[in-house]
Amino acid sequence: MDPSAIPKIIHFFVGFLTVLVTKNQWLSSLLFRILMWFKRIKRDVQVKDVEYEGFKFSYFCRGKPGPQPSVLMLHGFSFNKDMWLDTIKFFPRNVHLICVDMPGHGETTRLLAESYTAEAQTQRIHQFVECVGLNKKPFHLVGMSVGGMVAGLYAAQYPSEVCSLSLLCPAGVQNPRDNEFFSRLRELLRVRDAEGSLVATLTMKEEEDLLRLGLHHDTLINVQLLKGYLNDPRPHKIFFLTYFLDVTSEESRLSLFNNMSKINVPTQIIWGKQDRVFDPPGADILAKAIPDSQLYMLEECGHFITLDQPEAAAKLLLHFYTCVYGSPERKKLT
Repeated sequence: MDPSAIPKIIHFFVGFLTVLVTKNQWLSSLLFRILMWFKRIKRDVQVKDVEYEGFKFSYFCRGKPGPQPSVLMLHGFSFNKDMWLDTIKFFPRNVHLICVDMPGHGETTRLLAESYTAEAQTQRIHQFVECVGLNKKPFHLVGMSVGGMVAGLYAAQYPSEVCSLSLLCPAGVQNPRDNEFFSRLRELLRVRDAEGSLVATLTMKEEEDLLRLGLHHDTLINVQLLKGYLNDPRPHKIFFLTYFLDVTSEESRLSLFNNMSKINVPTQIIWGKQDRVFDPPGADILAKAIPDSQLYMLEECGHFITLDQPEAAAKLLLHFYTCVYGSPERKKLT
């Protein structure tokens, strides 16, 4: 065989597999599950369940509680605990980490009749914290997107349990304008009452186009990862609509904005400069309202920070955690 033909053959098969994966939803889902399984093993995490009055929380953890604060990480809407796997690889193995599936997400209990407002989710996370004993000692809380809104509200409501906070492009902050993502979503969601049920009718193409708005680097791999997170084996369209309506309700949509002045712990704010889901000016609003805060704006980064800039975000999180708990003053507090 002519050696010069080898790159062409490889290119052909890569292209063929790419088309096959993108067109075959079953194969794409299978490869995504295998990838997450492999990453869990590589990151040396343990997947566990815990129940509170019949409500099951699914989470994974690594390490054991020690002299440094434990770290609890809350993901965003439509994701699950696995979204943190590329982040925690930068954390030392001696740091106790817990990543939980938010209410209704991943393998945590999903109840369609449940409220998914920021307040309701905060109470659920507090139940989880009590179940796993995290509240025995103040912990570092990390939240992204809707998870960031819940994390901020948690720090405001349970100040004795949280010793520091990292917020990645959190929801719940007042935006000066109606952004592209929510404008598009309102156009796409056609809600109707069918025998008492809420129904969302979004095609696969519409979902993908909407997801791309959350990415600055909308590469094939990133889009496939997003689709993998969304490919929930449980019926999910009604749940996602119910969830969306709850978190954007009058009661919930400004919950972080209304409580940010109550946050009195060292706080890190990370935002993508090209975020088209929650507007970047929200970062300045938070930084001005939270006295002990540090603001980082990531270049070439959209809303899905852990996909667009996974290494940069992870290193910022670790740097903040190390700086806060490397100082003698903070050691006295913890």
